[in-house]
Amino acid sequence: MIETEATTLLRGASLRVTRPRVAVLSAVHEAQHADVSTLLTLVRERIGAVSTQAVYDVLKTLVDAGLARRIDLPNSPARYEGQTWDDHQHVVCRSCGTIADVEGPQNSPRLDAPRNHGFTIDHVEVTYWGLCPVCRPERGRGDPESVNRSSHTEEQNNF
Repeated sequence: MIETEATTLLRGASLRVTRPRVAVLSAVHEAQHADVSTLLTLVRERIGAVSTQAVYDVLKTLVDAGLARRIDLPNSPARYEGQTWDDHQHVVCRSCGTIADVEGPQNSPRLDAPRNHGFTIDHVEVTYWGLCPVCRPERGRGDPESVNRSSHTEEQNNF
């Protein structure tokens, strides 16, 4: 994402445009499913010195404004992505932690929670768990359908 697109999105959400916000939003779109340490590195490459707390604060602002999505997985640091406009879900490799988007079928039925609990449900998340093509023993690393090795290593380092 280029800076002008990030600026447009921030203004469209009625947020003040700052260098850290533009850099973090751009990084979230560049490195889908990245954790804070990865995003911090990308932001520092773009604008130089920025505190870890500033990145956390910007991420919270972006999530609250609907410009980023926070992905919370058990035993893993939070991950972030810029694709917030659909109801896609995720598949996670149990071995290396790679995350991929899963598109739901068109007109798929919505999950309805029982109504006897008193909660007003505003969001449902489904996470699929398994082994990615690289980690599956029967496929191995030499399989041409395997995940791109460099992105797999990058995702693995982020987990």
